[in-house]
Amino acid sequence: MKRVLFSLVFAGSLAACAPTQQAPVQQASVTPVLIKTSVAAARGDTLTIQGRYLGGAQNGTVRLTDSQGEGGYVFPASAVQSWTDSQIVLTVPQNAPVGGHWLFVEVDGHRSTGLQYSVRQ
Repeated sequence: MKRVLFSLVFAGSLAACAPTQQAPVQQASVTPVLIKTSVAAARGDTLTIQGRYLGGAQNGTVRLTDSQGEGGYVFPASAVQSWTDSQIVLTVPQNAPVGGHWLFVEVDGHRSTGLQYSVRQ
């Protein structure tokens, strides 16, 4: 009987120490990093981007733009062949702008480092 009573008191003491409300989990925000791209591709060809913290197709975009990453051309979701946290494979759309640009990846609002990239005629 003493053991049962002790166990109940001990369990009650532990329960009283437990937090009553869970704090929200904070997610770390990491800036995507581009490491390299495949060689310049023509419209309809494949572009491969390698990097770190690239997220996924559901929360990321790929953009050709000026050196500051503003404006420019956003690759449509239909251009994505595959997308992992370390590699993106795209088909260069027929309406992608030809010439030299900067390539950026944005994941959950965080813009990557940029790499120079050219779409061939």
